[in-house]
Amino acid sequence: MSNIQRAKGMQDVLPEDRHYWDLIIQTATDLARRYGFQRIDVPVIEDTDLFARGMGTASDVFVQKEMYTIEEPDGSSITLRPEYTAGLVRAYIQNGMGSWPQPVKLFTFGPIFRRERPQAGRYRQHSQFDVEIMGETDPAADLEVMMLAMSLYRDLGYKGLTFQLNSTGCPVCKPAYIEKLKSFLAQHEDKLADIDKERLAKNPLRVLDSKEPGMDALLADAPHIADHLCEDCETHFADLQGMLDVLDQSYTINFRLVRGIDYYTKTVFEVWAEGIGAQAAVCGGGRYDGLAEAIGGPSTPGVGFGSGIERIVLGLKEQEITAPLPPAPPVLVAHFGGETKNTAVQLTYQLRNAGIGARLAFARTRRSLKSQMREANKHEVRFVLIVGESEVVEKMVTVRPLDGGDQFQISQSELTGWLQEKLNNS
Repeated sequence: MSNIQRAKGMQDVLPEDRHYWDLIIQTATDLARRYGFQRIDVPVIEDTDLFARGMGTASDVFVQKEMYTIEEPDGSSITLRPEYTAGLVRAYIQNGMGSWPQPVKLFTFGPIFRRERPQAGRYRQHSQFDVEIMGETDPAADLEVMMLAMSLYRDLGYKGLTFQLNSTGCPVCKPAYIEKLKSFLAQHEDKLADIDKERLAKNPLRVLDSKEPGMDALLADAPHIADHLCEDCETHFADLQGMLDVLDQSYTINFRLVRGIDYYTKTVFEVWAEGIGAQAAVCGGGRYDGLAEAIGGPSTPGVGFGSGIERIVLGLKEQEITAPLPPAPPVLVAHFGGETKNTAVQLTYQLRNAGIGARLAFARTRRSLKSQMREANKHEVRFVLIVGESEVVEKMVTVRPLDGGDQFQISQSELTGWLQEKLNNS
């Protein structure tokens, strides 16, 4: 019988990588709060109908059957969330956030699930930092989520950052553009791969995002949606560009930039970075003004983005950016069993309760000091506190510095204060 392995497309986040995650989550949290966002958490499971109505059955998630859906005994259907936005809009509606001061600015972290082909930085369970602004049509809200995303990658040390930007129009102007695009693509249908033929039938905009061979040349002559925007979308897009210019923020208008979910309107964007392999995009998002109505709520404009934490970690490594290691306990308490172990246990927890990191040398029977010193060196502690029989009787501790200095003794009552002063001044 073979050993049990983790499921396909899943990953273990080991301690050697967890410090990258901690850095990302702390940096993102600090930024979100600086921008005035509040933390929210929503269930990992939602009614399947939320995603069918919110994301659209023509979206890639549905077309490519990427959702993890469970049929309940009562006939209802539930799904592990494949993305965050629909669930956050559902929470906004259900919890009466429309009566709060508008706009409502929310952020969250957590796993999402998609049954897709595993690839670098993308797993069937992967975690996202998600940011949303609901209840605001001002393109300054689009700018805010874009600049929060950009600031996250800048603060983490990414280099060569720029925006890819497009407008996908709205229900007023998008249908006419889609018809023009379909007409153009129909003339070249014999050159389309099977996946793009399927997209042409169900979600033509996604053909613009095709990575199939020969599509770059073919799509070079495709109509641009920017040339077919209604007045409202055109003004919105121009205002957003003007504010990016005011901030001297680099961006490129990319007429082929679309998103794989139906609810996007007007602004769509991605953050691109240099030196991270074949996939330049590190995160993306956009505006979704019709999503609340699609899931049965009142008209509520919204804009946001999602950023995969695994993808950020991969990019940090590719750009040779290291995350600081968490501080290790600077002390190991050594003992020789019996009463010396009891005293060592007391001292260890005394130090921990005082905020000093301390390791207790484990041993069911008497263990040599040499062995315990090897453990101390392995964990790079600064001080070994030795508790022998004489130390127990005299209520003392022998302190052996491992970063230079002579061994000495100190009373157990003075130990905590001495260590605090020593560690705070170094």
